Amino acid sequence: MVSSSTYPPRNVNRHFDALCAKSGVRRIRFHDLRHSCASLLWSQGVPLEQIQDILGHADPRTTKVIYVDVAEELQRDAVDRLGFLFEEPEE
Repeated sequence: MVSSSTYPPRNVNRHFDALCAKSGVRRIRFHDLRHSCASLLWSQGVPLEQIQDILGHADPRTTKVIYVDVAEELQRDAVDRLGFLFEEPEE
């Protein structure tokens, strides 16, 4: 394992920004990859405890509040958009 002193966060961020620019993708924060990882795992049915372990959170509430609750809210919003299918047609 490489110590964090070998790769200071600002260097990781700088290199990641350069890779985003070089590949022509929208710039995101390197830390956003953690959110994407957690959201994708949750959407695939991975249990909260495993996501917590992968992200290295000591407290499962951190994983749930920061990552999973947001994903559930986004899913709810997406499903709510289908509401028009159940409305009575106007006469």
